[in-house]
Amino acid sequence: MTPVTRVAAIDCGTNSIRLLVADVEGGTLTDVDRRMEVVRLGQGVDRTGRLAPEALARTLDATRRYADRCVELGVEPGAAAVRFVATSATRDAENRDEFVAGVRDAIGVEPEVVAGHEEAALSFRGAVGGLAAHPGPYVVVDLGGGSTELVVGTGTPDAAWSMDVGCVRLTERHLRSDPPAADEVAAARADVAAALDEAAGHVDWSRARTLVGLAGTVTTVTAHALGLPAYQPERIDGSALAVDAVLAACDDLLRRDRASRAALPFMHPGRVDVIGAGALVWHDVVARVDADVRAAGGALSAVVTSEHDILDGIALSVVDRAARA
Repeated sequence: MTPVTRVAAIDCGTNSIRLLVADVEGGTLTDVDRRMEVVRLGQGVDRTGRLAPEALARTLDATRRYADRCVELGVEPGAAAVRFVATSATRDAENRDEFVAGVRDAIGVEPEVVAGHEEAALSFRGAVGGLAAHPGPYVVVDLGGGSTELVVGTGTPDAAWSMDVGCVRLTERHLRSDPPAADEVAAARADVAAALDEAAGHVDWSRARTLVGLAGTVTTVTAHALGLPAYQPERIDGSALAVDAVLAACDDLLRRDRASRAALPFMHPGRVDVIGAGALVWHDVVARVDADVRAAGGALSAVVTSEHDILDGIALSVVDRAARA
């Protein structure tokens, strides 16, 4: 019988910090606990190049709560069964050593500030496990607060690229009005277009048959497209939408003001002020991939949303490390 291993994975991004405690058996994950807090670690990083003291404090408070939860569920902080991965905001910060020391004190493991290509590979691994019903190759897009990762492959990644565009970064850089003004939207779109042009030189998504979106912006857009009465992960995970439905939902979220977004029943309070920029990025990525696939003589089968992402990839990587040790 294959042994069951209980692991804890923590993904600390620009906007949120998330915990997954899972049992792993034969390469299959079974969730024990999955939770998320919006801490906005990347507050101001695009402008200052540093993690703000209040953002760092929020993040370390959440990390301590996650450490307590790990103990409750039988995963000891500091053990080899815990992996803490930090991404875009921490990569960009001059004072990331303060963050590293704070996390080490809070949970007893060294946080790994991973490069964009490793972030992309972990996201791809976490996402593709449940895609058997959809044809490959896949283009997997992990849309975060500070960066957006694109990965193309079928069973394993063939190519990956990390773009420095995300919902927090573009909100702080451009979308200051409520709702965003036309010139602000145009400036944000120019950043996304330039990033996609660069990415296209590294990742050929024109062969893709299924586009897969990950993370909070994408799941929120999907909830909007489905007209959900609340955030329902069981309805969102694995949902397959037509390109036009995704683009329409993105456009609607971008046009709304803050109060209108906040009133949506599925909207997390910590995402209200950045979902417009996130929707803009997702709209332009979907439209660009769809256009390039069509230009190459193909067609996307669907735009699929997955609740399984880098967090799942991190959890699986913990078991890989133990096997190599």
